[in-house]
Amino acid sequence: MLTLREIFVFSDSSPLLFSRYLFLFLFTVMFGIYAFVHNRLNLRSLFLICFGIFFYYRTGGWFFSLLILSAIYDYYLAKAIHVTNSEFIKRLCLVTSVTINLGLLAFFKYTFYFADVINDLFNIDFKPINIFYAASNNWFGTHFDIDKIILPVGISFFTFQALSYTIEVYRKQIEPAKNLLDYGFFVTYFPQLIAGPIVRAVDFLPQISKKFNLTEREFGQAVFLIMGGFIKKTVISDYISINYVDRVFDDPQLYSGFDNLMAVYGYAIQIYCDFSGYSDMAIGISLLLGFRLPLNFNSPYISLSITEFWRRWHISLSSWLRDYLYISLGGNRKGKIRTYINLMITMLLGGLWHGAATKFIIWGGLHGIALAIHKAWVEFVPWAGKQKSIFYNVIAGLITFHFVCFCWMYFRADDVPTVKTMLERITTNFTLADIFLKITTYYKVFGFILVGYMLHFIPRKFKVSIEEKFSTLSLITKIIIVAFIIFTSYQIASSEVQPFIYFQF
Repeated sequence: MLTLREIFVFSDSSPLLFSRYLFLFLFTVMFGIYAFVHNRLNLRSLFLICFGIFFYYRTGGWFFSLLILSAIYDYYLAKAIHVTNSEFIKRLCLVTSVTINLGLLAFFKYTFYFADVINDLFNIDFKPINIFYAASNNWFGTHFDIDKIILPVGISFFTFQALSYTIEVYRKQIEPAKNLLDYGFFVTYFPQLIAGPIVRAVDFLPQISKKFNLTEREFGQAVFLIMGGFIKKTVISDYISINYVDRVFDDPQLYSGFDNLMAVYGYAIQIYCDFSGYSDMAIGISLLLGFRLPLNFNSPYISLSITEFWRRWHISLSSWLRDYLYISLGGNRKGKIRTYINLMITMLLGGLWHGAATKFIIWGGLHGIALAIHKAWVEFVPWAGKQKSIFYNVIAGLITFHFVCFCWMYFRADDVPTVKTMLERITTNFTLADIFLKITTYYKVFGFILVGYMLHFIPRKFKVSIEEKFSTLSLITKIIIVAFIIFTSYQIASSEVQPFIYFQF
């Protein structure tokens, strides 16, 4: 039996995740109240802002104050950009917004990484301190440890979302929010607040002024998405992670080449089920509230090129990097050499966005090189852009998939030497007898990996048809199916629900 403290007070050990019983309970209560306020627009916005702040507090602690601060200064800076006729003031406000947002992101996420780089380069012992903790200790008599800098949950996501707003206002692509209430709603909207999709103001702000509208088919679609995402996360991703992938990546030297290879394949489907599962739940929950979020994953492992992969994987991030970084650098407008350089810079920074570690920079750099090579291939090989044979498509698909898996090793491993160890085991420690032994030993894990890939490769048309059939079922039938899925999923789950992978970013 949960106590009031466990429900309402933040705890590092039990953040409020979509896949926990507590969230299902709180969302049910919230949705019941929402039914009475959903058509009173200002009250609806205020109610969802309050729930969004509470949700962030229960997930990330007192850093919700940073979220509120971000909403206030970005709203007024964007408003100043819109109302002034001075190009200098417009640019000053934009630069101020970008500097503050990226400055806070850099401070919380990259301070220790860059300090280590500087110390290694110059052979010094520079030790950064948390200036916010130091100020609090000095002004308010608190006793925070100034040597610690804790990363706020989801800061990379809401920072990019805030930047898109001020940039779009500056570019005159959108009108600024009508008032601080609307913009606060946009910033604190809880379904996508922690791990995306990265929602743009141009897509979301117009929905705030519209009355609630949810058709019977959309209700069925929402429930279907939530349950599908729930299964991906709690049943497939967590099971694969806890029972196999984490063990091998933590100490690959103890495992055979086949084990290491299967761990790589396992992680590829684990991160897909984890992140796309979160996105599905976020989109479904948002749809229940009457707001439409963009598709974030579209069967990325069927891609025939790395360019196509990035059109299907984490779509909201890849499109953000394209529109606000790649195009701002010049895109493909300044010659072929600059185009390749811009691709590399974009992906290197995209890798660094994921984490303050050299392995993420390598991961981004590898994708940047692959994108540049593919772009050159399409440009310089006359038949490259034409329709291919089935044989060509199969080979292209296999090469793309295995390149992505190779890059995932840098993404998941603790450090670069771990990747080297895994590659050595994969290339030098394979025996046929070991393969049969491991299949019989880990048949459950491999079964879940297979199910994950089967779900991924199901044609979209078939998924849509199942979704439509589910939507036509009676309400009581839907409730029974949902209850059965939740109960069964928690029975299959091998341990406590794991945090979503992208929470760390």
